[in-house]
Order: sequence, then C-alpha cells, then structure tokens
Amino acid sequence: MTDTEPRTSGTTDADTTPGAWAVLLPAERYQAERLVHHDVLELTGLPGSARPRPGDRVAVLVEEPLRLVALGRVTRPGAEGREDPDDPQSDPAAGALVVTYTRRALDEPVPVDGPAPDGPVAALDPARWRALADRLGPPPARRTWLVSLDLPIEAATRAEAVRIFWSYVQELGPRELPAFVSPAGDELAMQAFVLGVEANQDPEEDD
Repeated sequence: MTDTEPRTSGTTDADTTPGAWAVLLPAERYQAERLVHHDVLELTGLPGSARPRPGDRVAVLVEEPLRLVALGRVTRPGAEGREDPDDPQSDPAAGALVVTYTRRALDEPVPVDGPAPDGPVAALDPARWRALADRLGPPPARRTWLVSLDLPIEAATRAEAVRIFWSYVQELGPRELPAFVSPAGDELAMQAFVLGVEANQDPEEDD
C-alpha cells in the first residue's frame, strides 16, 4: 500500500475502470468525523501525485492500530464538500479530494492486517479493497432513536431562552455538551454521549 504503486484505474480518459485507494486519516480528523454526521469526507493539502479520480473506490483507515473505519467513492468537489469537519456551514475548499461515504464503521472500526499506507492517499490493489470491504459485513439494521439536549437557560422570555440555547449549542458543540440518546420506546435505557462516546453523567457513580 504505497503511493508509488501503479494506478489501478489506468492513465487514459477512455479507461473508466474504477481504481481503489486507501486514505489514512490523522487521529484528530477521525475524532472530528465521529462527532458530526457528514455525507462526505473532504481532504485538503494532499500531494499532487497519487490523485484518485471520480468513481474510484476508497477505504478509509486510521492508525495505532491500523483499522478500517469507512468505505466510499471519490466524487467531484461541489456544494456537498466542507472545508472544516467541525463546521457544517464552511465553504468547500478548492482542489480538495472529496469522498462520498458508502459505508461507515466509525464507532466500531475493523482491525486491518499488514502495513499502513505510505502517505495520506495511496493506491490500493482492487482485491485488497474488496477483502477490506468484505470484512465490514452487511450494514446493521437501522432503528429509531430519541436524542435530546437539555440546558438550563436563564432568560426573560421563551424566545430569548431559545436564542441563548442555540448560541450555547453552536459555541460548545459535541465536544463539550452531553447529548442523551435512547431507543424509541425505551427511555430508561438512556445514555449520555460526549465526544462521540458514552459518558457517565452521574457524579455519585464516580465516587
């Protein structure tokens, strides 16, 4: 898995066979992707060589240890791309590599054998990509969850309280505010999440 491997997608415009690539995320970017849902992964500041083309398949990896966290396909930069993963309102970055997610395992990464890619983007043998994709298995069944965020707000009116509430949400975000989630119909199973992971909010249990 090195960026010096020959391109599996060919070198001519007439060749439409999708290539396969490995994208290695820094730890900080992986944590940012876990905090807020994004339809795409946008990467900037990449070297000019080893450039995937639209339609190429991508395996998204993280290190220490090496794990598979998502699959996707390269798409053309557009309105769906965001420069800052923590700011869904930021503008798309010019010249970015944009990967549309097709399968996520951000919360339960799959261990990967072998060496890490040599660089942030590296060509990947199609058979290797398929083997990684097969390790994810079928996507889990979707269900309905109830998610809430309760903040005590001091204000003169209801409208002012709502404005202050959204100000706190935008300022603090998922890195500091606990969100409470439970399966629909089973509120007693409610659990707090901070920084994308379960967080105990009962000080008595910490004693």
